[in-house]
Amino acid sequence: MLRRIALLCGFVVALPALAAAVDGTAPTPNIFAPVSTPAVLIREVAFFVLAITAVIFVIVAGFSVYTIVRYRRRPTDGPSEPPQIYGSDRIELAWTVVPFLIVVVLFLVTARYIWGIERRPQPPDAVEVTIVGNQWWWEIRYPKLGVVTANELHVPVSDPAQPTPTFITLESVDVIHSFWVPQLAGKMDVIPNKVNHVWIQPTRPGTYVGQCAEYCGIQHGLMLLVVVVHPKDEFERWVAAQRTPARDDAAARRGRDLFASLACINCHTIRGTPANGVFGPDLTHLMSRWTIGAGAARNTRENLHTWVEDPATLKLGALMPAMKVSREELEALTSYLVTLQ
Repeated sequence: MLRRIALLCGFVVALPALAAAVDGTAPTPNIFAPVSTPAVLIREVAFFVLAITAVIFVIVAGFSVYTIVRYRRRPTDGPSEPPQIYGSDRIELAWTVVPFLIVVVLFLVTARYIWGIERRPQPPDAVEVTIVGNQWWWEIRYPKLGVVTANELHVPVSDPAQPTPTFITLESVDVIHSFWVPQLAGKMDVIPNKVNHVWIQPTRPGTYVGQCAEYCGIQHGLMLLVVVVHPKDEFERWVAAQRTPARDDAAARRGRDLFASLACINCHTIRGTPANGVFGPDLTHLMSRWTIGAGAARNTRENLHTWVEDPATLKLGALMPAMKVSREELEALTSYLVTLQ
């Protein structure tokens, strides 16, 4: 119960911040508006279960109302109780067999849908992604494409005539997380020392919001994920841009040299520079992302300045330490980071 309350509170707090960060282009997560094959299947089985339970509710409520009205006490009734009936084979049989048959049907239908989702074979042309959960951000790797990013998953739209699913491998480096993008797929736990898998097949371009759905620490509520579904040609352009090394901007060279001289390079990678750390997000194309801190704030120069100075200002408990640099050095670092397009 406490975990559910924490998850709900995290969603309430974090979603407005993320919605503002993506300029309102990301719809509110809605399991009843799926745009991906697994999510559609989950909605179908959910509606099926809801329909059966609704019928049961109507029948039980109807009998209850009928009993209350039909056998209510009237002014003409005497003090004695109505005739009592002890035992009925037909009633006993009905409330045993009917629930058993309902459970069997629900079991078979659910098993069929689970099999259809979990046992989907991976086609040769599927996009492969590895997502690693960290406290409190997502590392996203494309092994075949040579791309590494953070907190924003970019995938191509899947044409029904020529499906292009995305198969995702889920790992964790610290505690249990849970990958959940309601409009694209169901929840899947991300567990240390265990590899889980999930796949999505979005049929509509757009931006969709996900969330870590397992309480994982103080900033669980600010461990959000943005999924951007591109048309195929646009996705190819995004991949080509992400493969390029960091831009060498002469005007920000002092900040680059300062970045390389600090502990930043022990945690972060910027391709084309000496920075090759693996403990923090890859920053090669930092400014191409909508948010910083996995949805903690919109990715602007002002927020980036604040983040570098002291991340706890925007995300209490963030594992990145405050940078003990002078005001001038802070400005130089920020000027360099905003060139990482």
